[in-house]
Parts: sequence; structure tokens; C-alpha cells
Amino acid sequence: MSKTDFPLSIDSRPVYGVFEMRAGKHHLMIADAEGAEALLDLATAAPADLWAKTHIIYIPKTTGKKYLGKLQALSPDQFYAGPSYEAAKQRIADTFSKAHMGLQVYLAGTEGLMGQAMYAATSAGIPHTAIQTEHRGSTARRMQCVHCKGITEDVTHDPFICSHCGLNLFVRDHYSRRMAAFQGVCIDAEDPGNVPKSVGLFK
Repeated sequence: MSKTDFPLSIDSRPVYGVFEMRAGKHHLMIADAEGAEALLDLATAAPADLWAKTHIIYIPKTTGKKYLGKLQALSPDQFYAGPSYEAAKQRIADTFSKAHMGLQVYLAGTEGLMGQAMYAATSAGIPHTAIQTEHRGSTARRMQCVHCKGITEDVTHDPFICSHCGLNLFVRDHYSRRMAAFQGVCIDAEDPGNVPKSVGLFK
């Protein structure tokens, strides 16, 4: 099962829902890995003409070709599969810049993907009311070091070592929507070298 029930946390931490079918002139669906399952679940309740006005951007990540055939079988108006969010970033930005009123946006999969796509959407003027999110799959976090500002993708352990400056960072729930990342702070700043054992918290 790719769904995760997240415990209650601080106000800045994103909260995700479950997709519902909404009327719209156009639909943009951006997903990675198991996020494809959310799109396929939505398809069971979607009207037959939905896909003729839908653009799907999908990043398989570690799932490989597992979902590609099923997503393509929906026959969306446009379909793109890419190796990473970075590779799809310009396509996503262009799509938002050309969007017309009535666009409905669906973001599914990991928090890293949803956060980055959410920022791109709102920066382009897409209203929050037109954006839905549904978490599926990995709970690994996209982390920003508050000291060097570097981003480390897919963090699964706490504490972890910053991939840019090498500091030992504590994984916090504090979230920056602008950076689409959780914030990590040095765990041994006052007592260098006193670092607790790293524990796997996310998969």
C-alpha cells in the first residue's frame, strides 16, 4: 500500500488529501513513482472525456516501467515521462505559464515532487483552490541545510550529513514552501562530535 498516514505536526508542515474529480477546461497531473496510483484511482471515477483535455507529467524514479503502460493507456492529450523533476522543470514551468483560467492541477507522489510543483504553480498565479495533492509512496524528505542552504534529496535518516557542507543535521518538521524542503539544523553545534546514532525514520 502506497498511502501514508502522517502524524499531527507543526503548522508549517504540509497536509495532503485524496484526489476528487473536479470540473475544469484543462487538467494537469504531475506525479512521481507510486503517485501514478493516485492518478489511476482517479481514473476509475473520471468521466470518459477527461483525458482528452489532460496533460500528464510523470517521473517513474525507482518504479521503472511499472506504471508507464497504464498511464499511457488512459490516452491523455499530452503525456511526458522523464528521469527527474529537474529534467521536467522547464516543461512544468512552460505549462503553467501558458495555463488558462479553469486549469485543475493534481500533484501526487513524494513530498519533494509535490512541494516543488506546488511552488511552481503558485508562482505562476495558479490559485490554491485549483490544486490538489495526494501523497503516495516514499516518505523520504527533501532537506535544506539552514547553514549552507544546500539541498539534499531523499533523506531517510535522522540525523543525516549535509551533502554540501558535511554538517550533521537534525531532521525537523519545519517546512519552507518557497524552497519546497524541510529544514535541517546542525545537531552538534554546541558540542562538536556529539552526534546521536542515525536512525532510519523514512522509507
